[in-house]
Amino acid sequence: MKQSTPLRAFNFLYFALLAMFVSFLPVYFDSQGLSPSQIGFIIGTGGIITIIAQPLWGMISDRTKTIRKVLMLLIVCASITGYLLYNTASYTMLIVFAMLTYFFLMPIDPLTESMNFRIAESAGINYGSIRTFGALGYAVMALLTGYLMTHYGSHSLALVFAGIGLLSFIIILPIPDAPAATKPVTLKSLKNFLSGKETLLFLLLVFICSIPARINDTFLGVYILELGGNPALVGQAWFLAAGSEIVVFALSFWWLRKGKELILITIAGAFYFIRFFISAWITDPHWLAYLQVLQLLTFPIFYTAAIQYLYRIVPVEWRATGQTVLALLFFGVSGIFASYVGGAMYEFFGAKTLFLSISVISFVGVIFGLVLHRTYGSSQRNTETVD
Repeated sequence: MKQSTPLRAFNFLYFALLAMFVSFLPVYFDSQGLSPSQIGFIIGTGGIITIIAQPLWGMISDRTKTIRKVLMLLIVCASITGYLLYNTASYTMLIVFAMLTYFFLMPIDPLTESMNFRIAESAGINYGSIRTFGALGYAVMALLTGYLMTHYGSHSLALVFAGIGLLSFIIILPIPDAPAATKPVTLKSLKNFLSGKETLLFLLLVFICSIPARINDTFLGVYILELGGNPALVGQAWFLAAGSEIVVFALSFWWLRKGKELILITIAGAFYFIRFFISAWITDPHWLAYLQVLQLLTFPIFYTAAIQYLYRIVPVEWRATGQTVLALLFFGVSGIFASYVGGAMYEFFGAKTLFLSISVISFVGVIFGLVLHRTYGSSQRNTETVD
């Protein structure tokens, strides 16, 4: 249990950085005078960088059989580029430093999740008890970032970002490396996994459901500002969203069951549909912020169930890479579509049309999830019964 204490602290600090970057980067760009299409362009290009960076660092981790040392390198580099990003107003330099931060910061997420799962598994503790601290860090930092931007200006984020990054590096030093797989790493096993029908259909489901989520994550803050809110209210919205995740992650030992992952993902997709459909009709920024409490029934259920399902079908020796593929779809590929297409739709058709559109995509994900559950859910239950 003691070895998990610094890991919990690292989760808190890393997800605090992620809150400043993912949730407030669009708000920061807006404060620098960028249009929705320009914001979408930068974040979409960042998604392309993520597609390259996450598999690269995931494979480096699997090949070298270390997650901890890779994380140490990434956190140092991300802290430097993040500081430079939040310290500039030049459009060109915003693009350069944003891309570098995407390259170093985003691969930390799947590697951290992989380390969480492996250490929890080896120590016999619940994964959710560790991941809860990530949700707490995201919630607290989202609230603080909103107030920092409102009262001290957007460039005040530079020193805070670098400071948290430095503290993260110190915290990770005593964390033991995640147990390495004893099976040899072979490209053939990875190819067999990635080419399997069940794998491809599962990843397609993740992709469909993640597009609406990423569009919301990218443009929620801009939408709140458009309705008359301020950065502090954006922070409150993300505090409610991330704060609501804490209970769900903490109770994952109770609600997360093997063989039930696909139906849980489908249920989360249904609540995504409800959340985005309501968002399209809201005209008060405060009510839009309050609505984010529905996060507790969407992202934490969806992502935790997806991780558990992935770990059941991916070869043990390729878990970090498999986790990377999952994050790649949720934060990378879908992020590109969300940013480029979402930014263009927002600018030309407005927020209402954008949120109605993503609610429809979420509904498609629900139908597809039900089909996969009917196809693979029963076979999983039968397998477990035999075992």
